[in-house]
Amino acid sequence: MIEPKLEVPAELRELAEKTIDQAEKAFGMFFDAAGKSMESIPNPGTEMSKQALSFTEQNMKAAFDHARRLVHATDLQEAMRIQSEFLKSQFTNAGEHMRQITGGVMSAAKDASKGKF
Repeated sequence: MIEPKLEVPAELRELAEKTIDQAEKAFGMFFDAAGKSMESIPNPGTEMSKQALSFTEQNMKAAFDHARRLVHATDLQEAMRIQSEFLKSQFTNAGEHMRQITGGVMSAAKDASKGKF
């Protein structure tokens, strides 16, 4: 069976890329502001908040890269492959992030029980 090509006009692909770029820039400004905000108000949870913000920023960058790849898919099979790869990487990253967060929580709990806060 021959997979039909995705006939998307170049202008539409360019518009999609510009939209992705603009959204990524806006999120970048948000993450910069959030990072500066956390630095200005130190508290015991600041490191964990910074880590969570970093994970979120990584996930958003991956999502923008994914969207760019999808914009250039030429057929449904390629789009499904791109989607599958993205989901696999996101599940892997989510597991790693959870391990790191759990390790941080465990460390903070040990420190709290020893009176290090």
